[in-house]
Amino acid sequence: MSASFPHLLSGIDLGRTALRNRIVSTGHHTHLSSGAPSERYVAYQEARARGGAGLIVAEVARVHETARFADHCLDATSRDCVPGYRRLARAVHRHGAALFGQLFHPGREVQTTPDGMLATAYAPSAVPNERFHIMPRPMSGALIEEVIAGYGRGAGYLVEAGLDGVELVASHGYLPAQFLNPRLNRRDDEWGGSFEKRLRFAVEALGAMRRAIGDATLGLRISGDELDPAQGLTGDEVAGICRALAPRLDYVSVVAGMSSSLGASVHIAAPMGVPSGYVAPHGRRIKEASGLPTIVTGRINQPQTAEAILAAGDADLCGMTRAMICDPRMPWKTRTGRLDGIRACIACNQACIGHAHKGVAISCIQHPESGRELQYGAPTPAVEPKRVLVVGGGPGGLKAAAVAASRGHAVTLREASDRLGGQALLAQRLPGREEFGGIAQNLEREAREAGAAIETGTPVVAAAVRSEAPDAVILATGAAPYAPDIEGAGDAHVVDARQALDGANIGNRVVVADWRCDWVGVGLAEMLAASGRHVRLMVNGAMAGELLQLYVRNHHVGRLHRLGVDIRTHMRLFGADGDSAYFQDTLTDEPVIAEGVDTLVLSPGCVPNDDLGRALEDAAVAFTRVGDCLAPRTAEEAVLEGLRAAWEI
Repeated sequence: MSASFPHLLSGIDLGRTALRNRIVSTGHHTHLSSGAPSERYVAYQEARARGGAGLIVAEVARVHETARFADHCLDATSRDCVPGYRRLARAVHRHGAALFGQLFHPGREVQTTPDGMLATAYAPSAVPNERFHIMPRPMSGALIEEVIAGYGRGAGYLVEAGLDGVELVASHGYLPAQFLNPRLNRRDDEWGGSFEKRLRFAVEALGAMRRAIGDATLGLRISGDELDPAQGLTGDEVAGICRALAPRLDYVSVVAGMSSSLGASVHIAAPMGVPSGYVAPHGRRIKEASGLPTIVTGRINQPQTAEAILAAGDADLCGMTRAMICDPRMPWKTRTGRLDGIRACIACNQACIGHAHKGVAISCIQHPESGRELQYGAPTPAVEPKRVLVVGGGPGGLKAAAVAASRGHAVTLREASDRLGGQALLAQRLPGREEFGGIAQNLEREAREAGAAIETGTPVVAAAVRSEAPDAVILATGAAPYAPDIEGAGDAHVVDARQALDGANIGNRVVVADWRCDWVGVGLAEMLAASGRHVRLMVNGAMAGELLQLYVRNHHVGRLHRLGVDIRTHMRLFGADGDSAYFQDTLTDEPVIAEGVDTLVLSPGCVPNDDLGRALEDAAVAFTRVGDCLAPRTAEEAVLEGLRAAWEI
């Protein structure tokens, strides 16, 4: 055990389950399985067990047909799930980790059916869902009894398969929480009304689970505060619930937020603008109220943060889920003192929860091997080591260099500027994106540790590539700002995003013309508004931050609202003059004039920086493009393409 982490690396018992440490991968939707755990899902979770996690909680499994909420999810409604769970349990246990499963019913938090039709959602009462605009159907007494029986049946299947315990998911406003909530449960029968009657659903579900699993570990996942002042359970209400349920439980897993609210749902996977470890006070409240071992999660991305939470007594274990999506070996690195080698999660949400919302398999922009363990689980040594030249030191180039070097190739990376990182260096200068530069730091470290030679301040020309004649060339030369034609721009004060970040003179009345609809436009608007300027954000899209992951977008747009930024959507920029900017409404074609403008700030996207690529093509030199020099997109595509290019050498 590392002397620096006496709490985090110490063992603990949850019920009858002995854990080797207090690092938990909590349940999270991966879109790697449909029905029973798949081979891809087993490989994914095995990587985290091999990396040293103490406890892995498998993602939610539905307990009833009315609990179907997505195409790719686990199902515990029949014994057909047992063989898959048994394979999962064996894979996790062989590496010394414990395995629990989650049992789930979303209640009114259902959007569509597998064939794309709107779902019939069932809940305690007909109280509408604000986020999904769903009006649920009140559950009959018979249906309630069926669902409770489903919790018991599913728990039995999971323990039969060899899992160490099961967890009732009452977090984020899902069905058990809906019964507990007096603002959502308006029944006047035996399932609602008084506190005891609202508690009955959870009591009966836990009872059915306990009868099915015997002395296996039984836990509850719940939001310590649903953080929605209109409909959510408050911290005090949740503390009272946990106090009442404690005799039936072995532990409580504490999260925050509520799925049905746009603002509160941000806390399902809080973005980097939210402080690390911010749920810890809720964990302390629940721990004190219940007297039970408590897991707390919420932006705990480093072992130092987790140790501080445990040492303060705010919780007994820490959920470090995204930390292990980003670096499955984080627990092992912590135990062996390799802290500088930890690839810290930056909470960008792009490939973890962002993929889940797109219905595709989970991954990580820094570590695209996550979710792709069967393809890229471990670097394959090169049969014939080659001399590899990587041109460009942004995320894509750094990943290519790291992977190629780890496979035994002799790699040289050359970057024209004096700093590595590419556009990540710009992203980290915007408010709420300060951690984004971590992707460059992490990938640079990986490349150097793998043995790649890195040269900065070294432009590369085609003649030099021909002269050096490497065996393989990977171009990651990035992109340059797109310069749109703007009628009358010569008479206006116009700066682009990079100039604004570099400290260009900007007036007090600003219009940000945002074509890309990503983090740049909203970040610039916030930065300028926070400095006291009057800011109008004119977005060429249906909403500000349209291309961002849902929780990231809502978080940042909320910040803009607090700062008083005037946001207009469907705005196409076409002209400017000394004190006005001219737009066209993309829905109506009507002109829109923004008057009283001191500075027009452009966020128009980028074009490939591909001069070297075209020159190499003219010289008939073979090479591979990755990232923005192929097509301007995001760091995720660049890093994955860097991995693939290096893997194929």
